[in-house]
Amino acid sequence: MILTKAFGIKLEIIILILLILIIALGIMLFFTVRKLDYISEKYNFIMSGKKGKDLEKIIVTRFKEMDKVKANERRVTKEHKEMKARISVCFCKMGLVKYDAFNDLAGKLSFSLALLNEDNTGVVLNSMHSKEGCFTYAKEIIKGESYIALSEEEKEAIQKAMTVEEEIQKLTQAPEEDLFDID
Repeated sequence: MILTKAFGIKLEIIILILLILIIALGIMLFFTVRKLDYISEKYNFIMSGKKGKDLEKIIVTRFKEMDKVKANERRVTKEHKEMKARISVCFCKMGLVKYDAFNDLAGKLSFSLALLNEDNTGVVLNSMHSKEGCFTYAKEIIKGESYIALSEEEKEAIQKAMTVEEEIQKLTQAPEEDLFDID
């Protein structure tokens, strides 16, 4: 007696399912062997001319080098933070206004010079030149403001210092032909 059914399913369907599974497994085997060949090529390339001990030394050396690089990066980051803190209190903005303090002199020998840090804190120096001598005054500036009354020239010098970054940006963003354009 020939079996026509197994487990309540026709034998032809079971054979068809098994055939599909065999084909799928064959495809998977093909890709697995291909991947294994690729990995073997890479392994042989790495190991060519090297012994296991040599490769181990190379790996240990590379890890030591990476540790040195990490330590150096931490040191540079720390130094960068320290320098940034120092620079933030240095004068990095300057504004100068020259003027004639008295009508009897010409040549704009008097001046107001604002020296500010990143927070617009610093000093404005005012030097007034006259026939009798030169008088120099310093006024403290805190966040762009002074507790002492400022002259128009001092205010202008402070304003120039506070907007110096904007002026630099305008110059650096200008097309090159405008920078060298001579009328």
